[in-house]
Amino acid sequence: MEAAYSVNTSLRDSELIAQGKVQGLESLDVDLAGNIYGGDKEGNIVRIDSKGNLEVLANTGGRPLGLQFDGSGNLIIADAYKGLLSLGKNGQLTVLSFEFEGVPFRFTDDVDIAKDGKIYFTDASVYEQKEYLLDLLESRPYGRLFVYDPKTKQTKLLLDGMYFANGVALSKNEDFILINETYQYKVSRFWLKGKKAGIKEEFISNLPGFPDNITRNEKGEFWVALFTVRNDRMDKMHPSPFLKKLTSKLPKFLWPKPEPYGFAVRLNENGNVISTVQDPGGEVLKEITSALEKNGNLYLGSLYSDRVGKLKLRDK
Repeated sequence: MEAAYSVNTSLRDSELIAQGKVQGLESLDVDLAGNIYGGDKEGNIVRIDSKGNLEVLANTGGRPLGLQFDGSGNLIIADAYKGLLSLGKNGQLTVLSFEFEGVPFRFTDDVDIAKDGKIYFTDASVYEQKEYLLDLLESRPYGRLFVYDPKTKQTKLLLDGMYFANGVALSKNEDFILINETYQYKVSRFWLKGKKAGIKEEFISNLPGFPDNITRNEKGEFWVALFTVRNDRMDKMHPSPFLKKLTSKLPKFLWPKPEPYGFAVRLNENGNVISTVQDPGGEVLKEITSALEKNGNLYLGSLYSDRVGKLKLRDK
């Protein structure tokens, strides 16, 4: 928490939207009218208007996580249990992809959509969403990156062997894609075009917290949401499989708890930190899982919180 990560309290200036009305909008998108969309822990896809009023558009029957509008106005949803879904403007929910080579996805996590309509998404783990802490303890590379082509309706595996493959974001030129590897505190880059096509490399590592979702702004910069800061107890436990096995058998209320903290990091296309927004102690916002920049505002979602944050960015 030094230099580029020095502690600040900028997130405490956030406007709180629909406070007490929502239940864990993990990922967000915003339409041209300023309406906010997200999926809650009950499986509902909700829309929040400018006055903070909620409308339930659909229910996936699972746990919607990443979501984003495609070029045709459909809301594409990564549902942890149901796979890759599409919510049409008519309210119809369609399954786009739920398996690869006959094996169902275990933890569909986040999406980003290319200009040509191809949908990039992650399958984070072999553990289901409700068991994600077991992936942290085991710390093995079960995560995968896929692309779904709506024209051919085919799903292709692009990359595997990632440590909890979480958020995904295409570069402005769509020549590479970033994937958050949550439990290794890093962001990886996978080249889609050019001389390095097919190569995975480190984009930024040794982050001060657990990276969740990642988004790109209009300038080509990236916002990484950090769920919480790193846990010394967990870091020290990793060298001991014995201790981790014992921990896995404990009741979950005895597991290491995330420190209340609001945190998002802005990166340039070279993986350098431009700025951070923080709320030490999580007084206003905590457990942030998505940070989306739209029209000079940063919209902040959370897997567990009862609110959406909206922070006016001072530098354009």
